[in-house]
Amino acid sequence: MEEVREYRALFAVDIVGSSGRGDVALEQIRQVLSAALHASFTRGGVDWDDCLRHDLGDGMRVVAPAGTPETSLIHPLVHELTARLRAHNLLAGKPTRIRLRMALHAGSVQVGRDGTVSGRPLEVLARLLDAEPVRAALAQAPEATTALLVSEHFHETAVCQGRPGIEPAAFRRVDVREKEFAGSAWLHVPAYGGAPQATGSAPDRTSSAPDRTASDADAPAGNTKVISKASGHGVVYALGNGTMNIDGKK
Repeated sequence: MEEVREYRALFAVDIVGSSGRGDVALEQIRQVLSAALHASFTRGGVDWDDCLRHDLGDGMRVVAPAGTPETSLIHPLVHELTARLRAHNLLAGKPTRIRLRMALHAGSVQVGRDGTVSGRPLEVLARLLDAEPVRAALAQAPEATTALLVSEHFHETAVCQGRPGIEPAAFRRVDVREKEFAGSAWLHVPAYGGAPQATGSAPDRTSSAPDRTASDADAPAGNTKVISKASGHGVVYALGNGTMNIDGKK
């Protein structure tokens, strides 16, 4: 079967703690995740139908169309997906709440005429998705909905330039050793509202900064406190730049 090599951006997600929830809950989770991915890719200008998708059971691997800018898979996609899942979790019971590990990489892969994809970059993507740093990030921050690990290559091509919506300071370098893969990667944990959040130590506060109230102390640092109410069947979520999005139930 004829295959061609193409440079593609690669994205993968895995649902945290999906086992033991039962078939009904898992099916509901998978439906919510699929819909959120579809909407988030579309919002980022990436045609979902042109993506090559592989169901991982408790997650999904997505190979973006050739020519897709790597930056679009971080912003708005990652922040949009995070916001949508937070909106879902606000109304969901414990068995159907969703937290995600996410990984991004890019490279030359073999693409078959039937849509199959193979190559070393997919192996790297899988190791990043399972890596201890991204698992630990979610374990240490139970309030976080998603955590993202990007390869060194992806970081160089998509993060370092500091494009609008992507803050290099919000990514922390970590070491990854998973099976046959060993190397550096960059960890990012989106803050409340989808805004970028650095995972290192917090910046030093000067005495001129306004005092935080007791209620403010419970809010994540680096984000404007927003109280949102939803009525009817709309789903309301806020992005870090203050934009309010309302999706009506279809």
